[in-house]
Amino acid sequence: MVTKIRASGLEALELSSLLLQRRRLADPDGGLWEAADVQWWWRKPSRSDDVERPFWLDDDGPVAGVLISADGDGCQIDPIVVPGALPIETVFAAALEIGQAHAPGGFEIPVDDHDTALRRLVADAGLTAGYTDSTAWLRADERGEVRAPADGFTVVDRSQRTEAQHPLLKRAGEGVVQRLGQCTLYDPELDLAVESADGQTAGYALFWADPATLVGLVEPVRVEDDFQRRGLASTLVTAGVARLAARGMERIKISFGSEAAGATYRGVGFVPTSTTTWYGDTSATP
Repeated sequence: MVTKIRASGLEALELSSLLLQRRRLADPDGGLWEAADVQWWWRKPSRSDDVERPFWLDDDGPVAGVLISADGDGCQIDPIVVPGALPIETVFAAALEIGQAHAPGGFEIPVDDHDTALRRLVADAGLTAGYTDSTAWLRADERGEVRAPADGFTVVDRSQRTEAQHPLLKRAGEGVVQRLGQCTLYDPELDLAVESADGQTAGYALFWADPATLVGLVEPVRVEDDFQRRGLASTLVTAGVARLAARGMERIKISFGSEAAGATYRGVGFVPTSTTTWYGDTSATP
């Protein structure tokens, strides 16, 4: 029997993580998100933290639910269903209700371009296609060698820099270390940075190993403007991929929104497999 509950905060984070793990295990190639994605979204406070959202549970845990991630006045809303557990129409209707109630600046629903059922639902709801990105995968046993950093640069991880300012602090806020520490899949040894000879953070990347699905996630990757075009993104990604493989991950996933990023990831072995389109509600008043 399936029952419906509502949850927010850390309880919703846990349920979302379990749901996405179950979704991935049921369909190795389908669905947009990993459990690590929602944990990455947790890195900074959001007004959506306290929004109660629905989950549907059977005896083994969540089988469907609505994800919500707010940014400013807008929100990203995701209806998630383990294949065959519940009609997608039921969860989509709940997602629309959440978006209309909690996104004064409008909301978006990302849809895998292969997902014909969800594409039909967003079209019927009058949502408008907008931003797109791509997703690529790499089999861990097909990875290349770790790229050495350019002269004068060193790759470090958070376990080696526990007292230093976290590279994400500037963009995610003072609570980033605490909030990452609340995430079950966060590992300081997979929280990488590349430093210049004078100790500046030239770039950073976070890698997530999910022992339930054996899928690794790369999110985010950033090289600061002053250190571009030195191969540092490739260095970070190949170093992190090697660590994910050492933790038993069989497949590794990355998404990107620019051709430059795509070229970097293809250059280290990732193979693009799908595109995602964000469909927006244009009826809200900014």
